[in-house]
Amino acid sequence: MNDYFKPDLGTNPDNPFARDGEGQLVRRAFWLDMTDRSLILAMTQGIGSNLSNEQKRLHMKDLGRESLIDQICIQEVIPPSS
Repeated sequence: MNDYFKPDLGTNPDNPFARDGEGQLVRRAFWLDMTDRSLILAMTQGIGSNLSNEQKRLHMKDLGRESLIDQICIQEVIPPSS
């Protein structure tokens, strides 16, 4: 099974990242109604900004918006070893 972000539904039962027992997004329409620009902003500066790149990547693939992954997942730069 994929390692999707699992929000604390006890504190926020209406979290847009909530999934059912089979791993399907409960509030899928919330995401599908967003324009590309709104989705990029939500994932980089809004509710999805605290997710790891892998969680963001999986979420975009699940929504069928793989074309936005490069704009959403910030590349991590690892400094050279000295």
